[in-house]
Amino acid sequence: MEPALILTTAIFIFLLVTVAKGVRQVPQGNKWVVQRLGKYYTSLNPGLNFVIPYIDSIAYKVTTKDIVLDIPSQEVITKDNAVIMTNAVAYINIVSPEKAVYGVEDYTLAIQTLVQTSLRSIVGEMALDDALSSRDHIKAKLKAAISDDIADWGITLKTVEIQDINPSGTMQAAMEEQAAAERARRATVTRADGDKQAAILKAEGKLEASRREAEAQVILAQASQTAIELVTSAVGDNELPVAYLLGEKYIASLQNLAASDNSKFVVFPADIPAALKGMMGGR
Repeated sequence: MEPALILTTAIFIFLLVTVAKGVRQVPQGNKWVVQRLGKYYTSLNPGLNFVIPYIDSIAYKVTTKDIVLDIPSQEVITKDNAVIMTNAVAYINIVSPEKAVYGVEDYTLAIQTLVQTSLRSIVGEMALDDALSSRDHIKAKLKAAISDDIADWGITLKTVEIQDINPSGTMQAAMEEQAAAERARRATVTRADGDKQAAILKAEGKLEASRREAEAQVILAQASQTAIELVTSAVGDNELPVAYLLGEKYIASLQNLAASDNSKFVVFPADIPAALKGMMGGR
């Protein structure tokens, strides 16, 4: 092969490589950080860009899409010394790639650590009940606490969400025991109130029954008095009707006694009228 052809081929290849290194096509949703002779020079936006071959180099390729950072779960001690498990998720966006790559060694790790530290500090100032029921409050304080810090790295915090905030295993067991004890206490109080009301109603029922029985006895006594007065007024000095009524009752009672299944002797007086007069006090 002739030297001229070899030289031409080499120059052609060199030109192709040079053009390839000088023309850069950046995909949408990305920014590329360019260094010139080892120093930051510019950031390339999406589209067709030109750089100086062999002098400029692409040092970092950074996404401009929203990044989801999962914050690892951690134990946090609340103000009232309760241990809870909590984790979060942060949504960030890189607005200045050069600050993100030159301002901190690893912005992902830095933000995760910052969120964990701030979350531990915020929850540590709250009581257990407040921490479990105040997710929005914790979220707002957490966002305000880290937004300014990561802004120095050219990163915007879109939002941060508390995924889980639950008591630890031992704390859950203690809370369940406390809840069971509270339910047992309420059941005991309810049962005691029921027994008390039942006793009161029973006593009131007995009192009312006694009152009614006394009233009935009074009414029966008044009826008996009225009946006696009527009989006395009707009979006057004539004993025969009284003797007849008493004799009829006496004979009926003896008949009922004789009809009983038990063994007995029934003795009728020989002179029933005389017996009746004896019961009446007559002579």
